[in-house]
Amino acid sequence: MPGTPLITELRAALGADAVLTDPDLLRMHQRDEADLCAAGTPAVVVRPRTTEEVVAVVRAAAGHGVPVVPQGARTGLAGAANAVDGAVVLSMVAMDEIREIDPVSRIAVVQPGVVNAALARAVAEQGLYYPPDPGSWESSTIGGNVSTNAGGMCCVKYGVTTEYVLGLEVVLASGEVLRTGRRTAKGVAGYDLTRLFVGSEGTLGVITEVTVGLRPAPEQSLTLVAVFDSVASAGDAVARIAAQGLTPSLLELLDRTHLSAIEAYRPMGLRTDAEALLLAAVDTGVRAPGDLARIGEVCTAAGADEVYAATDAVEAAALLQARRLAHPAMEHFAARTYPQGNGGLVIDDVAVPRAALAALLDGVARIAVECDVPIGVVGHAGDGNMHPNIVVDRADPDSVARGRRAFDEIMRLGLALGGTCTGEHGVGLLKRDWLAEEIGPVGVRVHQAIKSALDPAGLLNPGKVL
Repeated sequence: MPGTPLITELRAALGADAVLTDPDLLRMHQRDEADLCAAGTPAVVVRPRTTEEVVAVVRAAAGHGVPVVPQGARTGLAGAANAVDGAVVLSMVAMDEIREIDPVSRIAVVQPGVVNAALARAVAEQGLYYPPDPGSWESSTIGGNVSTNAGGMCCVKYGVTTEYVLGLEVVLASGEVLRTGRRTAKGVAGYDLTRLFVGSEGTLGVITEVTVGLRPAPEQSLTLVAVFDSVASAGDAVARIAAQGLTPSLLELLDRTHLSAIEAYRPMGLRTDAEALLLAAVDTGVRAPGDLARIGEVCTAAGADEVYAATDAVEAAALLQARRLAHPAMEHFAARTYPQGNGGLVIDDVAVPRAALAALLDGVARIAVECDVPIGVVGHAGDGNMHPNIVVDRADPDSVARGRRAFDEIMRLGLALGGTCTGEHGVGLLKRDWLAEEIGPVGVRVHQAIKSALDPAGLLNPGKVL
């Protein structure tokens, strides 16, 4: 393989240090963090540093008829970054420059390999705020966030990634470079090509630069915790909070399985006897104490048996950190449940209207019993986006089959409640069939027409989304 014409061409364009063929490195770049999704072995991994080098890679791969799979930090949870056999994996992690922060226009221009938390900290130094904050914000990249239209804990008030992407530089399958969007506060000329590429998971082009909008830094937030004796009651509290016109900056739910898993993973005094916990925050300045008190009153009326506010910023940060630990804690729980490396997680990502949240949570509990699999539920309750985590034994085909059945039943329930098959993780390999179910035959044809127009040879991240 190291002597193939494609490898020779890539080395000539990028230099030998940016073209990786070591078998161990190829294995490292086979997949993202989605469990039970198929992954192939790439022929080569390349790490371009400039847009021009990305152009060279795309053109070389096209000339040899070889698929190209773009990757960021590989923190995705739907298999969107999984390699296919013989592909060129286009790792964007070396393109990690924050090129500009403009406090007057409130924008930043970054390369796709910039880590989310690095951007957040850089703009904070200038009194600005980049709101999208996926759970993997300390490692996930802006390019990956844009490609999957990532969300996070602040979405309930500030929205998902697409709300902040003002413009893109994209290398098309032809090797041409397309610039979309604008830097202006307003701009409505032509089709919205920027949003077309946001969430496209590398199937329409390779993102090489992102212009994002910023906000003024919010006021310091106040945080409370509400403890419930049923998950459905916590879901009902969320609907009541929305009905009261309250706008928390964060409204997260953790069920008993997650509380126990987090406490076992990193003890911090959580109420493991509770069936559900709501974590709420407000950042409304002088109104914050009153707003937080009203949220507490709504939770009490919905059946919370305990409501308490964080006493200071340190305690509030600890509660937030507990929520961020949900995913690694559940991985640890799966490993303890099925030892010898056999414990796996099938992570669902379903969003429903807030009014349907209690019905979704009740349904997930029923599905867990019917399919005889452990399911823990965590998620962004404030916008109806929940993550049922299905625990399976990889070594037991029956356990895996029951886990997949539970996954499908949750998807079916979410759509029946007027929801969507993914709120923030993307489609990838995991949810292609459910996307087709959600958008219908006409929607599928439109998606396919767009893909064919921009990537007629089908070489960009093949098999993902549709």
